[in-house]
Amino acid sequence: MDTKELLKKVRKIEIKTRRLSDHIFSGEYHSSFKGRGMTFSEVRQYQFGDDVRAIDWNVTARYNEPYIKVFEEERELTMMLLVDISGSELFGTEEQFKKDTVTEIAATLAFSAIQNNDKVGLLLFSDGIELFIPPKKGKSHVLRIIRELIEFKPKSHKTDIGGALKYLSNVMKKKAIVFVLSDFMDKGYDQTLKIVGNKHDVTGVRVFDKHDEEIPNLGMIPVKDAETGKVMMVNTMSKKVRSNYNAHYLKSVEYYKNSFRRSGAGTISTRVDESYVKKLLGYFKQKGGR
Repeated sequence: MDTKELLKKVRKIEIKTRRLSDHIFSGEYHSSFKGRGMTFSEVRQYQFGDDVRAIDWNVTARYNEPYIKVFEEERELTMMLLVDISGSELFGTEEQFKKDTVTEIAATLAFSAIQNNDKVGLLLFSDGIELFIPPKKGKSHVLRIIRELIEFKPKSHKTDIGGALKYLSNVMKKKAIVFVLSDFMDKGYDQTLKIVGNKHDVTGVRVFDKHDEEIPNLGMIPVKDAETGKVMMVNTMSKKVRSNYNAHYLKSVEYYKNSFRRSGAGTISTRVDESYVKKLLGYFKQKGGR
C-alpha cells in the first residue's frame, strides 16, 4: 500500500470513528471507567454523615478531634489495546474482513480515551509480540496506532492470546484499562487472563464472521486454514462435517466466555455484519451502572 492510499484509509477511519467517540462514546467511556482509581487529596474535619472508614486516625490523634481523608478520581488513566493480527483476522464473507472491524473498534476506543485526556497504547500480537507502542496522549499518537492497525504485516499467522497477556503483565506495572480484540479462536489463556484481570480492568472484544459459526453447504470445496496455510478438501454436503465445524466454534466461544467471566473481566461479541456501535454503547452503559 503506497503512502497516499494509506493516508486516505487512515483519514476515512479517523472521520468515522472520531465522530462516534466525540458524540457517543466519550461520555459513556468516562462514566464507565473514571472513578475506578482514587488518589489521596487532603484531610478535613469530620462532618456528620461522613464515612467513618475514611477517618485519618493519626491526624485525629494529633488534633484531638476527628479528621477524614478526602480522595478524588484519578484524572489520567491508561488504555491498552491488545489486537490479534493472526491469519484468521483476514477472514470475512460479508461487508469486510474481521481485521477491518477490529481496526474501527480500536480507533473508536482510542479516540474516546484521548477525549478524556487518557493515554493509549497498542500491542499487536500473533503467536508472538509483533509490535508494542507504549501509551501516550494526543491525536497524532492515535493516528499512528490506526496506521499500524491498517498496514502492519505480521511475521506469523498463528495466535497466542496467553502470550500477549503475559507480555502485557510484564510491561504494564500500573493498573490499566485493557481491551483484547480478537476472534478468540484460541485456548490455554485462562490462567494468564485471571492474573491480568486481578490487576487491570479487562474487556474481551470478540469479532466474528457468520461463517465462523457455520459452514454453508457448497459441496466438495478446498478450505485453507488461515493460521497454518494448510489446504484440505472438505465435503460441506456432509451434515457431520458441518455439525463438527459448528461444535468446534461453539467450544471456542464457551471457553472465551467462561475464561473472561472467571477472571472478572467483561465481554463484548459482535459479528462483522452487525452494528458494533450498539454493542459498545450497551456495554459501556451496563458497566457504568445504568
